[in-house]
Amino acid sequence: MLSDFAGLLETPYRNTLLGIQQVVMLGELAVNRALDNLEPPTRN
Repeated sequence: MLSDFAGLLETPYRNTLLGIQQVVMLGELAVNRALDNLEPPTRN
């Protein structure tokens, strides 16, 4: 969603928004890894 919105902006703002997008994605990856370490998925 942020990528689509960044496409509508001018260059300096686009680069800022894409940087924010990367930080959000890295945060999501970190949270997912932490959750995997706390409680591994159960297999049925």
